[in-house]
Order: sequence, then C-alpha cells, then structure tokens
Amino acid sequence: MPDYEVVVVDGVKTGGVSHWHQQLGLPTIAEPLPGDRSADVCIVGGGLTGLWAAYYLSEADPTLDIVVLEAEFIGYGASGRNGGWLSAELPGSRATYARGPGGVAAVDRLGAELADSVDRVIDVCRTHDIDADVAKNGVLYVATSRAQLARLQADRPGPGSRIQVLDADESAARVRVDGVLGSLLDPQCARVQPAKLVRGLADVVRSRGVRIHEQSAVLGIEPGRAICETGTVTAPVVLQCLEGYTPTLRGQRRTWLPMNSAMVVTEPLPPDVWAELGWDGRELLGDLANAYFYAQRTADDRIALGGRGRPYRFASATDVDGVTQAWTIRSLRETLERAFPRLRGVPLDHAWCGVLGVPRDWCASVSLDPRTGLGFAGGYVGSGLTATNLAGRTLRDLALGERTDLTGLAWTNRPVRRWEPEPLRWLGVHGMYALYRAADRREIAGLDHPSRLGRLANRLSGR
Repeated sequence: MPDYEVVVVDGVKTGGVSHWHQQLGLPTIAEPLPGDRSADVCIVGGGLTGLWAAYYLSEADPTLDIVVLEAEFIGYGASGRNGGWLSAELPGSRATYARGPGGVAAVDRLGAELADSVDRVIDVCRTHDIDADVAKNGVLYVATSRAQLARLQADRPGPGSRIQVLDADESAARVRVDGVLGSLLDPQCARVQPAKLVRGLADVVRSRGVRIHEQSAVLGIEPGRAICETGTVTAPVVLQCLEGYTPTLRGQRRTWLPMNSAMVVTEPLPPDVWAELGWDGRELLGDLANAYFYAQRTADDRIALGGRGRPYRFASATDVDGVTQAWTIRSLRETLERAFPRLRGVPLDHAWCGVLGVPRDWCASVSLDPRTGLGFAGGYVGSGLTATNLAGRTLRDLALGERTDLTGLAWTNRPVRRWEPEPLRWLGVHGMYALYRAADRREIAGLDHPSRLGRLANRLSGR
C-alpha cells in the first residue's frame, strides 16, 4: 500500500489524506486492474459521484456488469476530505442555469431535487446501516459585520421559503459565534462524516457485484474504453466522475479547474467549553463573508472548519495527499479564533486540503452523449456532497437511455466552457481571491455595506 504520510507543519499534523480517513484508519487497497477487461458500464473515479452512479445502476438493473476504476483508493479525493455538509445548496448560479433551455422552471426543479436528495442520502444510510454520524438539524449562515448583515438582507428569502431569518439573539441561542448580528437557517441540511459515508457506500455496491479496482489511474478516455497503465476496460458506456481530478486526464487540463480548499480540526473539546459555545443542535455553520468558512461540530465534539487557503496551484496541479502549507493553517486558525475567541490557544489536531471541480461558468453539469456512450458529471463548486447523489441518479437515467424528470433538469447536458490557458487562469483565480480577502478586510473594519471589491471579483471570475 502507498505511504500516505502524515507530517507536522507549524506544529500541526497534516497530510495523510484527511482527518476523516485518519480517524477510521486508512483502508486496505483493492486489487488494481489486472489487465484488459470488458464491462457494460465503466465508471472512472471512485468518489461519491461514481459510487452513486454504480449504486443506482446496480439497483435499476442487477444484471449490469459495472467496473469502477480509482487512481488511489475509494474516497481519496473530495468525497473523503470535505466539510461534511449534506446540504440542498445549488452548485452554482441560478441566473446562469436559467439561461439554459429549461429556463427558471428547470432551475426550480433542480433545487427541489437537491433538497429531496438530502433525505435520500440519509435513507440510504439507514437502509444499509451506514453509520456516517448523520445529524440533521440544518445549516446556519451567520452575519458578523454590518456588511454581511446587508448581504443577508439582500438575499432574504421570499414568502413560502423553507429558509428562516434569525436575529442576533436567536442566532446566538443556537451557536455563540462572536459578534453575530443575524443569520439564515436552512433546515434541509445534515452533518455527516465524509469518509464513513463513502466507505459505507462502497461496501454496498461491492456487495451487489460491482467490481472496484483501486490504484488504477486512468490515462485517457475514448468512446468505448478507459485506458490504464495496467490494462484497458472496454464498455459501451464510460462515465467520467473525476470532479477536481479531471485535469489528470489527457486533454482535460482546462475543462474544470481544481480549486483548493483546506480544513483544520481541533482536539475534542471539554464540556465546559461547549457550555460556553452552545451548538447543542450540531447545525452546520458557515458565514456570509466573501471568502467564507464552513464548519461542523463533529460526533466526537471537535470543531472542523474549512476555507479556501491557497486557492489554486499553477497548471491545474493538485495537492500531495492533503499536505497543507503553514500559511493556510495559520489563516484557518485565525478564522476559528475570530468566530470563537474562547478557543484561542486550543490545539489543532490535524490540517488537510483537497480539490473541488470548478467550471468556467461556476455551474455543474451532468451529461451523456448517446452516440459515443461517454458521460460525465461534476463541477459542483464545493456543494457536491448532496449533488453527487442527484448526479448519480441522473447518470443512471442517461446511461439506460431513459427520458425522465432528471434528464430535463437545468444541469443536464449543459455544455462546458473551457478555462483560459496558463498563466491567465492562475492570475485570474489568485486575483479573484485577493479581491475577496481585501473586501473582507474592509467589511470587518466597519464598512456598512458589501464591498465593491467582492462584486468586482464575481464579475471578473464569471461567478
């Protein structure tokens, strides 16, 4: 088995893929692809998109011969490193999706299906006894400056929305974030432990006869086949489910940009600290900054918190087994202590990072060309934990040639616009986040309205 090493940076353990995997112990690697093979469906990528596609295809037709090819091990990528937000958040801009053939109605259906998918994932965990530390008590987006509060008011939900607006006291009664002025509460969200979810789902599809080959990096995909160093899988349907690792394929470096996100996790906190912080409902927690954070209270009473850190590596490079640089660890520690001053000096137990897939228009796509049998899904821009379930169901319908409500959603068969060549995309992404950070500094310093720098960053990036 490869050595997914944990190292120490700035006094904090980092690497080893993620805290979530370290908590379970790294898995035993399944047999690599031993040579040329044939199948009915070949799925490239052993994350949640590929596993959900395998789950729903094997459920719809148990006779299908399905092969999953994974370069490292199941859940090595974002599926085993994310913040554990099983949310109904739309992966991208409503306005951008609405410019597609289905218009606003297709976007509304996509939003409804995402909300439904939260409960579908929970039901699968319950049905198959997957213990993924599920706690469904919603997500709280807090405003801690006047500018953030103005952004909250601008995004205030309309009549009939499930999203609730809370004032400062109501927000603090849930989680005592320092300086909270108000918040948005979306009840359709659940906390999970990502590695437990992805490994549990892998066990289920294996039990159905799906063949999973790990340590089997795919070098190229062509109509009817996926090519590895150790062999080729031929199949009439080949589904590319690589999300942020799409640039590792030949000719795909500019398709989706691998955006970097990083996380830290504290040691377990004692009861007296939780008595001060509240958070008894274990809601997911985020803020309304331009460069926002996302956090959860874990099942073993830690705080896991993430943010962008170093957003992008030149030429679409990815991290090395989650190892995170000192600057990012310090930045996330500052974010944690700004939200919870009580935690100043509390040791961080682990830091890690990973990549998520970002399309040029910041909107996800699920697609399959019936002429070639080539399909793909991804580009979830950091909102993929729930979206992967819906993408897997959509890929099922497309692969089986069925015309359903899912094949008419706003993200289905959307064209993917390619990113600019280097160094333009490196300059663009780093410039965008420099503007976001500058906007947040101005807003924290007392600006009473959202900084124009944040809006400028959105326009420049096409978000």
